[in-house]
Amino acid sequence: MSAKRDYYEVLGVSKSDSADTIKSQYRKLALKFHPDRNKSPEAAEHFKEISEAYAVLSDPEKRKVYDQYGHAGLEGRYSTEDIFQGARGNFDDIFSNFGFGGFDSIFESLFGRSGGFGGYSRRRGEDLLYEADLTLEDVFHGKRLDIELKKNVDCNTCKGTGCAPGTKKETCSACRGQGQIRITRNMGFSTFMTVQPCSKCRGQGQIITKPCSECRGTGKVKGTKHLSFEVPAGIDNGDYVISGEGESVQDGSSGDLIVRVRVKPHPFFKRDGADIFYDAKITIADACLGANIEVPTLEKPEKIKVEEGTQPNAIIKLKGKGLPHVGSRGRGDQYVRLVVEIPTKLDKHQKELLQKLRDSFK
Repeated sequence: MSAKRDYYEVLGVSKSDSADTIKSQYRKLALKFHPDRNKSPEAAEHFKEISEAYAVLSDPEKRKVYDQYGHAGLEGRYSTEDIFQGARGNFDDIFSNFGFGGFDSIFESLFGRSGGFGGYSRRRGEDLLYEADLTLEDVFHGKRLDIELKKNVDCNTCKGTGCAPGTKKETCSACRGQGQIRITRNMGFSTFMTVQPCSKCRGQGQIITKPCSECRGTGKVKGTKHLSFEVPAGIDNGDYVISGEGESVQDGSSGDLIVRVRVKPHPFFKRDGADIFYDAKITIADACLGANIEVPTLEKPEKIKVEEGTQPNAIIKLKGKGLPHVGSRGRGDQYVRLVVEIPTKLDKHQKELLQKLRDSFK
């Protein structure tokens, strides 16, 4: 396991820099490496590294211990949860300005939804399911869906706070609004300090003393939310996730909206990934003598040439006439199978002509 890099080096700051300078530098790096913005494989790990460095250097007490003893001094006193939990307010301030959500929504994606910090599992709203039936033409062009989603929404009476009108949450007297309790233990010549979430306010730092009568302090009521989103061209059957658009809960994270896409069977096209297939019926005469025929595509009819002596079930490829590739350029192909129709009923004249044709092959 490789040794941890110096926290000042990680953030690109010096020991003499102020807290404001360190905060400003972290803000720049967080915006650059946040996994929602940077999809490179290394971004998430680098984001964790700079966030851990900032969690320590933004806390005067932890910074002092680190400056004196380095990483070894922190490892004997704090767990990873203690380090991040202690910087909750600093992270909330930065990430709320980014529009990424606060401490909980950011770090649950890095450390897992169910684990939480300090032994408390975070509440999470339920996932919601929406089923969308699309035509092949919808898949070709892409489609904007406008839906009315029945879910928990902010209570109008308390504006989502959970507090009765005219009141507000009060600072927790047990933790004094920190959301955590620090416990110091003297062990001979060493002093060990642990940080754990406050049990009175469950790590929130605030308590509702007068709950809203409409939502009973939950901040949420049953309602309808209008949601508009784009289904990308080329999409296939399956479940697609819109993060954070499921049920919401107070002081927790929202669930996800699962969009279940089902593409309806087409009257005459069949699909295999981005490629589509079409059966074109031709007569015996067309197969023998050749012909120019017209076949449908997802855009407009296309003329193709049937060569003389074409055999039954011959395939003609129309390059780039299939469906778009999801998330990349280009399109699939359309394959036209030439199905030679054999007549089941012939009149006398047709039989005579075919008889003469058969005799000519002898």
